[in-house]
Formats: sequence, C-alpha cells, structure tokens
Amino acid sequence: MQEINKRVQQLEKELVHFGQILKIEEKKTAIEKLQFKMSEPGFWDDSKKAQSLVDELKYLKSDVDDWQSLYTAFINLEEIVNLDDLSFEKDVLKELKRLEGDCEQFKLKILFPGKFDNANAIVEINSGAGGTEACDWAAMLFRMYFRWAEDKGFKLKVLDELRGEEAGLKSITFFIQGLRCYGLLRSERGVHRLVRISPFDANKRRHTSFASVDVLPEIKDGLEIEIKPEELKIDTYRASGAGGQHVNVTDSAVRITHLPTGIVVVCQNERSQHQNKQAALQILKAKLYERREDHNRKELEKVSGTKRRIEWGSQIRSYVLHPYLLVKDHRTDLEVGDAKSVLEGKIDNFLYAYLRFMSESEE
Repeated sequence: MQEINKRVQQLEKELVHFGQILKIEEKKTAIEKLQFKMSEPGFWDDSKKAQSLVDELKYLKSDVDDWQSLYTAFINLEEIVNLDDLSFEKDVLKELKRLEGDCEQFKLKILFPGKFDNANAIVEINSGAGGTEACDWAAMLFRMYFRWAEDKGFKLKVLDELRGEEAGLKSITFFIQGLRCYGLLRSERGVHRLVRISPFDANKRRHTSFASVDVLPEIKDGLEIEIKPEELKIDTYRASGAGGQHVNVTDSAVRITHLPTGIVVVCQNERSQHQNKQAALQILKAKLYERREDHNRKELEKVSGTKRRIEWGSQIRSYVLHPYLLVKDHRTDLEVGDAKSVLEGKIDNFLYAYLRFMSESEE
C-alpha cells in the first residue's frame, strides 16, 4: 500500500496544481455572477449580448465541471485508501490507473494559453499549383476537417467556395463553431503535402500535390480592430455554388477589398447580401488582427534576437498514400501509419502533439 499512497499523494498534488493554473475558484465565482445575470428580467432583450454571456458560461463550466468531476473521484478513492484494507487493493489500483489517465487528458486544457484559443475558427484552404490534382487534394482536406468537426459535434458552415474546373476545390472558406476550436486547429496553419497515384492520370504515375491551410480565430465585438468605411471597396455579384434558392437569383455575394493592405475576402453562401457582408467583415477583421500580431512578433524577434521554432508558411505535414501509407508531421515528427483514418478526420493525435511541442518549446 506504500506505493499506492505515494501515487495518491502525487495525484492530489497534480489536481491542486491544475486547479490553481485554471483558476477554478475564480471561475466558480464568475459562474455564480453570470447565473445571477441570466436570472434577471429582460436578460434576453439583447439577444447578441445574452448569447455571448451564455457562451462564456459554457466555457467556464467546462473547466470547472471537468476539474470538479476529477477531484470528486479522487476524494472517493482517497477515502477507500485511508481504510488501509488490503482486500480493496485490486479495485484501488484499477481506479487509480483510470484517474491517472484522466489527469493526463485533463492536462491538455492547460495547453490552451492563447488569447483566442477558446474562440471559434475560420478556416481557409487553397489548392497549390497542379490543376485538377491540387484541387482534388484541397477537397480531400476539406472533407478531413468536416469529418473531424462532425465527430466532435461542432457546427461547420461553408462561407465561400470556388470549384475546380474538372473536380475538387480551388479554394474554400468555412466556419467551425465549437469549444476551443481555434486553440485546436491553429496547429493546422501551413502547407499540406500529398503523395499518391493520381486518379486523374491514365498512366497511373505518382503525383505530389500541395494545399495551404489558414486558420483564423473568430474576432468578436470589443476588440480594437479599426476598419474605416473609406478603406473598403465592396463589390456585389451573383453567387455561384452548388445551388439553392438564392444562387444566381440576386446579387447576394459580397467581395470586400481592404485598400490599405490589399486583403480580399469573399462570402457568398449566406442567405442575403447583408449576411454575406457581415460574414466577410468578420473574416477581414480576423485577417487584420493576425496581420497585426505577425508584425508584432517579427518586431519582437528583431529586438530579442530570437526566432520562432515554427514557421507558419512552411510545409507542416506530408500525407503519403503510395508506395506506403504514412502521415508525418514535420514539426513534431509524429508519424501515423493509418493514413486513411487521418483523412477521415482522425487528426487529434497531431493537434495535441503540436500543443505539447509548443508548450515544451516555451518552457
């Protein structure tokens, strides 16, 4: 039982430490205040503000409930251990092993220190050079993220897409709504490489295709990103897509050009021109924020003389389907032999490996 007691003491230290890092007691107080606000008359009069508070409550409760569940299970285990009854040893070891595994998973919550890691994500995929082959690869990547979001129970909405001439996608922009979505997907930003026997090549030769993925956080109201109306060039045109009652009927699609930076954003899949404009402005705000942050990081590097270990624009992952099956992340060196399951959305191993890698590199 001496070894069990040591493991139990270590487990308690970790749980207390997690509670301090995640500021569980502060979040409990914040939850009480939010719940009081939600009980006040007229809370839903301003639906936008109300929904923002509901989302904040969900985030806070996620941390508190998960930690409390672990800590309660630990207290129950500790009570059995304190009985010092050897007849319970087998059950204690089984429960202790389960709790230690749960603690390892819980550590992942601490890997989300970024300002927008809890935000929803805006994802853009652009095919590289290579015509139909590259467009097909972009479509495969979109399917991968679609299946990942589906498995997580996240909501995915396509904002804009440009089909390839024969197959696939030249580009696609979509929105994923879910807990810590940006914090998880920020690791996907970069160039993705595919090696396979092309289904579009009659000679069955091996082809290498590239597609770039960009991931932006949803920037909600309140952040100081100034966009002056005179800096915008707004064009409207008829949407072109898979169909629907609004496609090719009204000039509902919106293209916004930010003149000072040359950034262009497009949205055409919402129901009205107004909704497309709002969605496009949201994407523009996220791009301008990322541009500002990139500039700040580069200036900091000049002053400190340090370089980031991750270069966003570089090739981050290779998906090899011939002559063998392998997916390799070139930043973390994680390799997975079941490439087909990865392309079906099983990418959590890569996401968490990157988070651990970045956490360790910042220590």
